[in-house]
Amino acid sequence: METQTKRGLTRRRVFAIAAGCAAIGIGATATLAAWTDSEWVFGGDGSGGPGIGTSTFSVQQSTDGGATFSDEPDNPGGEIVFTPDALNLTPGDSIYAGVALRTSADSVAGDVSLLPAVAATGIVTDDPAGLLFDTLDVAIVTDDTPFTCNAAAFAPGSPATLIGAGDLDSTGGSPSQALLAAGGSTQYYCFQILLPDPLPVTPGGADDFMGRTVAPAWEFSAISS
Repeated sequence: METQTKRGLTRRRVFAIAAGCAAIGIGATATLAAWTDSEWVFGGDGSGGPGIGTSTFSVQQSTDGGATFSDEPDNPGGEIVFTPDALNLTPGDSIYAGVALRTSADSVAGDVSLLPAVAATGIVTDDPAGLLFDTLDVAIVTDDTPFTCNAAAFAPGSPATLIGAGDLDSTGGSPSQALLAAGGSTQYYCFQILLPDPLPVTPGGADDFMGRTVAPAWEFSAISS
């Protein structure tokens, strides 16, 4: 009897130890660490640099017939000189000056529109109450090939297209003109300023217009396309 009892006790201890080991084994399996790894990519340019960015849009002007170009984004901008004898107008006289526009070397394409003239910033003039500025007329022609900016540019048969004609202070250009990317095209413009004949009626007559000076400035408003 004693031997059987000892055998039974021993058997129960073995079962208990086995069960404990099994429980420990289950717990160890549940808490083992797994292998991990990560992979990254970035938006590049194919040579290790950044691969996402914005384009550039910039329009340049030339006041010497297209020989040199510069940026003049603020009023008064680049200076165009009207001829002939622009400071000695009499009623019926017309004067002319030209400018050319293109996009810069790293610019996308765009469209440009001419806005009505305003007074040039920082230029001292002599035109009380704006009488002369309000009296002058303007006309504008344009073409994508060079042409001489004179009276012939406004005559029938001229290759240039008339895009505006009327009062200086309210006349812009329409429609807009397209400029190719990276300076791929140049648009040429010619302004005609006319002192009307007859002059508007004023209390002092023609004497009211004598000895005055003005400096109109035009903005070419451009948008990328």
